[in-house]
Amino acid sequence: MRKLIVTGDDFGLAVPVNEAIEEAHQRGILTTASLMVGAGAAADAVERARRLSTLRVGLHLVLVEGRPVLPSREIPDLVDGRGEFSTHLVGAGVKFFFSPGVRRQLEAEIRAQFQAFRDARLLLDHVNAHNHMHLHPTVLGLILKVGREFGLKAVRVPYEPLLPSWRASGKDFLPRARAWLLTAPWSRLVQARLRYAGVRANGFVFGLHDSGKMDAELVLRFLRHLPPGVTEMYFHPATRRCAETDRTMPDYHHQREFEALISPTVRDALLASGAQRVAFSDL
Repeated sequence: MRKLIVTGDDFGLAVPVNEAIEEAHQRGILTTASLMVGAGAAADAVERARRLSTLRVGLHLVLVEGRPVLPSREIPDLVDGRGEFSTHLVGAGVKFFFSPGVRRQLEAEIRAQFQAFRDARLLLDHVNAHNHMHLHPTVLGLILKVGREFGLKAVRVPYEPLLPSWRASGKDFLPRARAWLLTAPWSRLVQARLRYAGVRANGFVFGLHDSGKMDAELVLRFLRHLPPGVTEMYFHPATRRCAETDRTMPDYHHQREFEALISPTVRDALLASGAQRVAFSDL
């Protein structure tokens, strides 16, 4: 049987993102959202989530390319002079792995973000990390350690199957193959660690290689290539352009992704596919 989780990432980044997620759930195919608890519009996102009793919400941990929840003085090795996380993912990953002091600060920040989610009085559907940083073994280990204290039951596995992804997109085989070869071993390790920990997960994702370009035409092709099992399809929708999305994701087509989520054609195709729309907590 095929099951499909449809997620809106970066919930709380900006009001246009929150508007898109709310509308895409109410009259579209979106089932879940991933909340950035430290983002500028997080309070607005929480208010909307409380109104939407059927929207499942997870924690989108931000450990790079963003701002922390804790004060800079408590995590000086994680932030720069402006109080922001590093934008250099590889360099940050090296520090996470090799420095015990950095790991202690990282654990404190992860715990603070889990606590902020709990303080929002939302049920925790799942956890994932900005830029898929939970592929990093240190980050995943801390998520599992801290998450046990906060009722963690599900984590996204960012594994996009090469051939279905390429067949659906019809282009960029070599870049997809290179990315698949780089990320697949880490994704398989994540799956194994989650199974051992008794944490639920999806089997596949679509959106990893086409992030910001998930328009209706591409989504229709992905629906025709859904593999058996549990697939997550994730989006970065917004109702309009704004300063936050332009600054953080200038090349993304947020409005087209929003239009795909509310498209009647996409909704009808999903129904015709026979795939069951679910959230992580339904697994």
